[in-house]
Amino acid sequence: QVQLVDSGGGLVQPGGSLRLSCAASGRTFTYYDMGWFRQAPGKEREFVAVIKWSGSNTYYASAVKGRFTISRDNAKNMVYLQMNSLKPEDTAVYYCAAAKSYQQILTNTVDYWGQGTQVTVSS
Repeated sequence: QVQLVDSGGGLVQPGGSLRLSCAASGRTFTYYDMGWFRQAPGKEREFVAVIKWSGSNTYYASAVKGRFTISRDNAKNMVYLQMNSLKPEDTAVYYCAAAKSYQQILTNTVDYWGQGTQVTVSS
């Protein structure tokens, strides 16, 4: 069992940066691949980024590649999403997710979800 708590969202101007954090509890966190998703008003939840349990592999949605960076600290049971050069279209609720396989993250069939944190990009 893994519990996830997302934080770090807020209001930021276009071109600005935010860092989202996901605190995980549970002894088996290290064995889970972790991801971030987002859901904008009126749209379906979409994949943003994934990182393998070891931190050795990452993958990004094309809309955020080059601007967002996912990372993890297994010693602290934390996952992060550094978001730079933010655009209004990045406005959404962002969710942390955990799954036992990379493929589950990529196909949106995760095992555990965080509660979400709102990111608003507006001038």
